[in-house]
Amino acid sequence: MSAVLTAAGFPEEQVRHRARHGAASVFPALDAYGSSLLGAAPAAHDPGDLLERARIVPPVFMPERLKKLIDLAREPLYSDVELDTVVGGFTSRLPLYVSAFGSTQVASHDLGEAAGRQAARLGIPMVIGENVVPVNGYRAASDTDASPLLGRIAAYADAADDEHGGVVVQQSTEDADAEVWNLVYSDPVSEPLLAGGRLAFELKVGQGAKPGLGGLTVLDREAAGRIAEQYATDPVFGADSDSVLRVSSPGTFTEEILRQQIRLMRNNFPRVKVWVKLHPGRDVALAAATAWAAGADSVTVDGAEGGTAWAPNAFLGQVGLPLGDCLTRIGRTDRCLLASGRIWEGGRAVKALALGARAAGLGRAALLAVDEDPDHGLVRLVESIALELRLLISSVGKYHVNALDAEDVLLPAGR
Repeated sequence: MSAVLTAAGFPEEQVRHRARHGAASVFPALDAYGSSLLGAAPAAHDPGDLLERARIVPPVFMPERLKKLIDLAREPLYSDVELDTVVGGFTSRLPLYVSAFGSTQVASHDLGEAAGRQAARLGIPMVIGENVVPVNGYRAASDTDASPLLGRIAAYADAADDEHGGVVVQQSTEDADAEVWNLVYSDPVSEPLLAGGRLAFELKVGQGAKPGLGGLTVLDREAAGRIAEQYATDPVFGADSDSVLRVSSPGTFTEEILRQQIRLMRNNFPRVKVWVKLHPGRDVALAAATAWAAGADSVTVDGAEGGTAWAPNAFLGQVGLPLGDCLTRIGRTDRCLLASGRIWEGGRAVKALALGARAAGLGRAALLAVDEDPDHGLVRLVESIALELRLLISSVGKYHVNALDAEDVLLPAGR
């Protein structure tokens, strides 16, 4: 299909290439084989990105490889690496999930549902972002169409098997006013997922693109008028412009408020998993520990590199901790920590997993992949990442993704 999305500052063409060619895109161009001399890749471009500057460091002696050799009665290969894991209470075929897209215009009916169908086929969880219902409504105006929220849930459920993956529905302040979780919890569309233990609700405390702010999107004045009771608007584009800024509340949290919110979720919705999404704040380790202690099944940290929607320019390069710094502050635990922020290839994902994440989230990369090919783009992208994961995990002498450890990553000097 012809591309309609752009992603400045993101490796868009590399992602689209993977969405077209799948696992083969992990290697240099085949027509260069036998005629090109390949060596170290150029240094990473962002000197402030800890994950880009870190290196994966295989050891010489590999006792885990010896154990695998004995178990298999042959020398192990990268194809013997197992990637299945538990993500936020869901059984997942891979240590990956599709991050929230929210109500942004780029996650239209078609792209959102295409991402849902492909994520289900892959057997990985998918998060549906906040503000979808307050902006677009819960039920479609026409009986023949599904609303964006229900359409994404139904698309995922129809393509999923009975064991893998799951759907996560995010809620923010305006969503709570619209009683989104109550509606989803009692809707027949959700029942197959509920019955299989594959539905979660995620409390949105913040996001990487706008740490400390709520959601921001652009609406025309007619649309802004329809949601005037739910949202504030700001005519920042001028009195003569038909475009206005829609402003969401970021919500107010203290340790006690977060604990109480999680307890309410567990009491009011006992059949769902409880997820919490944090922005990359300086106290992210305390916030994660607070959420887990209150009973959260999973905590997602969205690094400052994350984001798929609209954000002020000043925030994109200057606000929030980069994902690598979030991970090192939290450290490795036995709890489920999920990580998102410029994940599009296996090397960055392996570093995040070694530093403590249980799974890595695909946001912009997932949208670009389904924009490139709505039927197979995300599947091919994920297949390429899965191959890299197996290659890299095998290279450090380990054969299950959960065996990765901080020793497998060399952080820059001084860290």
